[in-house]
Amino acid sequence: MNIVVCVKKVPEIDQVTVKDGKVAASGAGMTNPFDMYAIEEAIRLKENVGGEVRALTFGSDDSDSALREALSLGADSAVRVWDDSAEDTDIMGTAEILAGAIKKMGDVNIVLFGKQAVDNDASSIASAAAGYMGLPQILFVKKIREIDDSKIVAERATENGFDVVESPLPVIISVVKEINEPRLPSLKGKMKAKKARIDVWTLEDVGVDSSAIGAGSPSKLTEAKEPPARPKGEMLSGETPEELAEALVSKLKENKII
Repeated sequence: MNIVVCVKKVPEIDQVTVKDGKVAASGAGMTNPFDMYAIEEAIRLKENVGGEVRALTFGSDDSDSALREALSLGADSAVRVWDDSAEDTDIMGTAEILAGAIKKMGDVNIVLFGKQAVDNDASSIASAAAGYMGLPQILFVKKIREIDDSKIVAERATENGFDVVESPLPVIISVVKEINEPRLPSLKGKMKAKKARIDVWTLEDVGVDSSAIGAGSPSKLTEAKEPPARPKGEMLSGETPEELAEALVSKLKENKII
């Protein structure tokens, strides 16, 4: 079983600021928390059915830390795709680049993503990559019931429970945090990851036209704003529950909520 898990380095949420209409982040950053569940599930698949796990990311060299975390947990190898012209690539461009890298890897059976990245919360990369590759997709997977060389049966989380979905392989899936409990890396795993080689591919290597990437991306962030401050709460007074209820109803009517 050839397994690819896509990971992303993101800023730590409390280190993100908005200044002059632009988003800035300080600190070392971290592996996208939702990707940790994808890494864990990829490793569990390898342990249960055999095969190899390759970690993949798109980003500059500081993204290596996310790949090394995947390696420390049990991934067998890692690939990073980057090109200086790729700065500010949008979501669709990122998906196209990842799809090109997965195609270059050859005979891949399953590709795993976390359900979303906490820096943009788009939840779009997995489905867009599946579109570029012409592969079936199962999003928001909470459990893999069955998998073999030809098909996968999974539970897809919904607002009212879950759907049971069967798909042929190869397939792209995104996972939710209910799917597992990520393990911690061992000292041996950390030492191995520290010394591991990370292959670096360019846009040309993965067959992506750079004219629609980076500065050529069709969508751009034009301005960012901090969310408005939460209004100060108001304490309602009353000597009895009835008086409090009456005060609450009056306040809701005053604000045209009811």
